[in-house]
Amino acid sequence: MSTNLSDEEIEALARKRAGAKMGWFIHATVFVCVNLFIYARAEFSGRTWSVYPLFGWGFGLVMHGLAVFVLGGGSTIRQRMVQRERERLLRERDRQP
Repeated sequence: MSTNLSDEEIEALARKRAGAKMGWFIHATVFVCVNLFIYARAEFSGRTWSVYPLFGWGFGLVMHGLAVFVLGGGSTIRQRMVQRERERLLRERDRQP
């Protein structure tokens, strides 16, 4: 990412990243609450099916976390690709006479 961002761009990026992280925390909270309910319901009925939604949704939660915390905290892969392409085109333009 470019280091010469304006104050407004930094503020917008910070808000976007904070929003993405808050979205993950909300997702994780809902995951825990719903899966506790599903587990309790399955236990009272004497069945062990509650593990299936736990693993399925858990995988989705992990992928969401990777996208937020590892891949840029709200920055999408597409945005980074556009930035790299923009920088490449600017270098090519600057090299021409």
